[in-house]
Amino acid sequence: SNNNPYTLFGATLARDEEQNLWSTPHDVTHTEADDDRVLYNMIVVRNQLDKDSEEWQKLNYDIYTLRQTRKEVRSRWKHILEDLGFQKEADSLLSVTKLSIISDSQNMSKARDILLKLSEETNIFPTSWELSERYLFVVDRLIALDAADEFFKMASVVYPKRPGRDQLDEGPRPLQS
Repeated sequence: SNNNPYTLFGATLARDEEQNLWSTPHDVTHTEADDDRVLYNMIVVRNQLDKDSEEWQKLNYDIYTLRQTRKEVRSRWKHILEDLGFQKEADSLLSVTKLSIISDSQNMSKARDILLKLSEETNIFPTSWELSERYLFVVDRLIALDAADEFFKMASVVYPKRPGRDQLDEGPRPLQS
């Protein structure tokens, strides 16, 4: 038996871009996080089914819905970043790859707290959203830029939490001058 933990590494790298999973099939910023693996497994199962089957159609719909939800969440984050003055940097701040690192390990706890607070006190994530490791990296970058608190304040204004409602279909609230 081979105990080398890197045995599957080549297989991961060789994976077709269709298997990449963040918001679109060709989004190269994905990570190998849990939510990526869930989506990847859904795609693998779907691809083994007959395209005319009801199960294939249901899985295909679920895959599409998950990708659209991810796209919408990313769009929300980008909107707030741009409103904070990061128009040119928004895409790079949101770009997380397998090579991304936390800038300062001392920020990890603060980044987790802010991400949890965003989840609980704003509607930037849909109600059913499981917190993604991807946004932990983004919050870490905002902490390094001393913009995390402003981001939270803006998210609270633009995507306020409303009990029992999921604002995924609604656009952002306009900012009050």
